[in-house]
Amino acid sequence: MSEFPLLKEMIDLPLARQIAGRIQAVYPQFAREEFVAAVDAELHRLELKHRFGLIADKLRAHLPQDYPAAVKILIEILDEDTREFERIEDASFRLLPIPTFVERYGLEHPRQSLDAMYIITRYSSCESAVRPFIMRYPQQTMTRLQAWAKDSNEHVRRLVSEGSRPRLPWAPQLREFIADPTPALALLEILKDDSSLYVRRSVANHLNDISKDHPQVVLDTLKTWRVGASEQRLWLINHALRSLIKKGDPGALAILGYGEPQVELRELKLSPERLLFGDKLRFSFLLHNVGDKAQQLMIDYVMHFVKANGKRAPKVFKLKKGTLKPGDSLSLSKSHAIRPISTRRYYAGLQRLEIQVNGRIVGGADYELVMAGD
Repeated sequence: MSEFPLLKEMIDLPLARQIAGRIQAVYPQFAREEFVAAVDAELHRLELKHRFGLIADKLRAHLPQDYPAAVKILIEILDEDTREFERIEDASFRLLPIPTFVERYGLEHPRQSLDAMYIITRYSSCESAVRPFIMRYPQQTMTRLQAWAKDSNEHVRRLVSEGSRPRLPWAPQLREFIADPTPALALLEILKDDSSLYVRRSVANHLNDISKDHPQVVLDTLKTWRVGASEQRLWLINHALRSLIKKGDPGALAILGYGEPQVELRELKLSPERLLFGDKLRFSFLLHNVGDKAQQLMIDYVMHFVKANGKRAPKVFKLKKGTLKPGDSLSLSKSHAIRPISTRRYYAGLQRLEIQVNGRIVGGADYELVMAGD
C-alpha cells in the first residue's frame, strides 16, 4: 500500500512543469524540458517524501552549481503576486521540494540558507529544513530563532516553535533538546502570548512533546504561565497538557483546577458482563460529592484490555467535565464498542473497566470478553 496515497499524487509532473516554468521566467538559461524529463523518469515509483527529494535533486542538477546563486533563484519563484506566475494550488504543501533543497544542499552555507529559510517559510514551511542547522550550528541558528520569534510574520514565528520541537512528526529528532529542552523553552517563553492562534497551537504542541520526556519541567513552566494568564494563554496551557491529562497526571490536573476528588462511586453497572466481541459494553454509575464544597470534575473511564501475554493494559477515554455541588450526585452512562480496529488487537478473557475522576481511580468492575467461536 502506498504511503500517503492522496498527498503523494499532489507532487506530480504538472507541478514539476510549473516550477520549471517559473524558474525559466527568472533564469532563462534553465533547461526546462530536461528538468521535467528527469523528474518524469523517476517520479512514478516514489513515495511522498522521496518525491520532495527527487525534485530537489533535479533542481540541484539543473540550477547553477553555486549554491547561493541557486537558492536565490528559488526564492524569486515563490511570490506569485509580484511576478504574476501561474497559481500553484495548495502551494504551501506542494512547494516543499524547495525547503528540501535547502535542507539537502545548504548545510555548508549556513548564513545563506538561514536567510533563504526566513523568506521560504512564508510560502512553504521550513520546519524540517531548519533542524540540521540547529544540530550543526546550534549557536548561530538559535540566535536567528530568537530574533525570528519577534518577527512580524506569523509563519516566521511559527517556524521558531515547530522547527525546534524535539519530536516533530516526520522529521529528524533533536536529541539534544530531548535531553535538555532548556534552549527551546527560552524560545517558547517569547511566543507564549503570540497574537496568532497558528503560533500558539505550535507552542502547545511543542510543550506536549517535551512533556513526554520531562513532564515536571512542563508542569513547572505552565504553573508559572498560569498566573495571570489570559484566555488565549489558558487555551494554550490546556492544549499543552493534553497528554499528561490523558494519563491522569495530578500535577497537570491541578494546574487546570481539578483537585483531589472527594467523591463516592455508586451503582456502577456493566452490561452484559459476558460480552461477545463486536458488541457494545454498556455501563452506568453515580458520582456523589461527599465534600463540603463544589468540585470541578474531569471524569474518564479506563478500559484495561487483555494483551497477548495475558496481562492487562489500560487505555483512558474521556467522558465528561463538570462541577458537582456538595451533597449532589451525577448520573452518567456510556456504551463502548469492542470491535475490530487497526490500532489494537483484542484477546478473550477477563477485562476491567474503571472510573477515573481528576486522575484518581474511584472504582471499577470486571467483564468477560468472548471471541467469536469460543
